[in-house]
Amino acid sequence: MPSRIPAACGLFAALLLAPAAPATAQGSTQAAMLVQNSPLAGFRYYEGAELWDRMQVGDALELAREPANPHDPNAVRVLWQGQMLGYLPRRENRAVARHMDAGGRVEARIVRLQQHRNPWQRIELAVYVRL
Repeated sequence: MPSRIPAACGLFAALLLAPAAPATAQGSTQAAMLVQNSPLAGFRYYEGAELWDRMQVGDALELAREPANPHDPNAVRVLWQGQMLGYLPRRENRAVARHMDAGGRVEARIVRLQQHRNPWQRIELAVYVRL
């Protein structure tokens, strides 16, 4: 009989197999592991369009938990320089939300900006877990 692997085990496996985070602004690489690449959900509903010309690949993003979100108790907001861009997609946010709720450190960066009529294709971000 196959056993079920909890989401935390999936995050742990990602930590073991993922490459390290990119260098920081000071030029040193800190201990961090890539745990997911995701499109940005909700781009068209927040400030993304107004900020588009100022954002660059490699820019740091802030992730903030939103456990009281009425649509998704695992919601993770994505902000750029304090401005709301959207959310991690609901289908991909559970492990990151649990890690954050347990006090784990996470960070994110823009890995792709693309002019596209589909808002799900405009911004791709990478999420890293600090070790």
